[in-house]
Amino acid sequence: MLDWKNREAKSAPRERAEPRKTASRRYLGGLWGRGLGVLVGVYFVVCIGLGWYWSEEPDLFPVQQNAQAAAERNGQKMVIGYTTIETLKTVAGTLLDKPGGYIANDRFPPGLWMDNMPSWEYGVLVQVRDLSRALRKDFARSQSQSTEDADLAKAEPRFNFDHKSWILPSSESEFEEGIKSLNRYQARLASGDQGAIFYTRADNLNNWLGDVATRLGSLSQRLSASVGRVKLNANAKTDTVIAGQAPQVDEEVVETPWMQIDNVFYEARGQAWALSHLLRAIEVDFADVLAKKNATVSVRQIIRELEASQEALWSPMVLNGSGFGMWANHSLVMANYISRANAAVIDLRQLLSQG
Repeated sequence: MLDWKNREAKSAPRERAEPRKTASRRYLGGLWGRGLGVLVGVYFVVCIGLGWYWSEEPDLFPVQQNAQAAAERNGQKMVIGYTTIETLKTVAGTLLDKPGGYIANDRFPPGLWMDNMPSWEYGVLVQVRDLSRALRKDFARSQSQSTEDADLAKAEPRFNFDHKSWILPSSESEFEEGIKSLNRYQARLASGDQGAIFYTRADNLNNWLGDVATRLGSLSQRLSASVGRVKLNANAKTDTVIAGQAPQVDEEVVETPWMQIDNVFYEARGQAWALSHLLRAIEVDFADVLAKKNATVSVRQIIRELEASQEALWSPMVLNGSGFGMWANHSLVMANYISRANAAVIDLRQLLSQG
C-alpha cells in the first residue's frame, strides 16, 4: 500500500512537467511560424518595390552628343555611319544596362511576374533586329551582288536569337556578342579600313524605311483593335459579280484579348522609343541625301510623332475605355501617334524614290 502511494507521488512531478514541455514546443513553433510569415511578407514587399523600380522606362538620350562622346572616349574619328552604329549599340545596350537588366527571360520574381517591361524590351529588340539586318543587307554593301561585311554577318543572328532564352546560352550573352560585332565594324569604319564601308544612298534608306512602315502599320492595327471593330476580310476573293449588285465581302470582328492590351501598348512604346533614336542617327549620317530629296522635314516629323508617344503614363494601368466614352483609351491614343508616324514614313519613301 505504501509502495503504491510512493509511486503515485513520484509520477506526479513528471505529469506536471509534461504540460510545460508541450507549452514550450508550441511557443517555439509559433515563434518560427511568425518569423517565417514576416520573412515572406518582407520578401513580397521587396519584390513589389523592385518590380516598380524595374518597370521605369529609360529616358530618351541625345543621339549626336552620345556618338561624339563615344568617339572621344575611344579615340576614334567621326565618319559617316559612326552615329548610326553607335546609336544602335546604345539602344541594344539599354536592354542589358537599364534597372533590372534584361527581364524577358527571368525565371524568378519579380521579373517572372512582370509583363509590361518584357513587352517594351521586345519592341526595342524588333527595331534593333530590323536595322542590324538592313546594315548587313544594304547599308554596308555597294550592290546586291557584293560581299557582305563579316562582322555585320555575325551581329544580325546574335540579335535574332531567342529573346526568352534563360541559359545555355542566355539571351543577354548573345546580345552582348552582337554588340561586340558592331564594335569591331565601327572600329574598322572609323579607322578607314577599306573593307568597312557605310553607303548612304536613297535606295538603301528606302529599303529600311519599308520595314519601318510595315512595323508601324501592324502596330497601328493591333492598337486600334483594343476596342474591337468590324474588319473586312482582305483575303476574300470575289468569284462572281452579279449585274446591278455590289459583291459581298466577308466581315470579321477583330479585338485584342483583354489580358494582352497592355502588352501591345508597351511593345508599341518600345518600338517608338528605339525608332526615334535610330531616325535621329539616320538624320545625321544621311544628311546629304535627305537634303537633296527635300526630306529632312519629313524625318523630323516622324521623330516628333514617335517622341510624343513617350509621354508619361499617369494611370497605374493601361485603360481601355470606349472610343468616345467617359474613360480614356490609351491604346487608341498610341495608335494615333503611330499612324501619323507611319503616314509620314510613307511620304518620306515617296520623296526618296521620286523627289
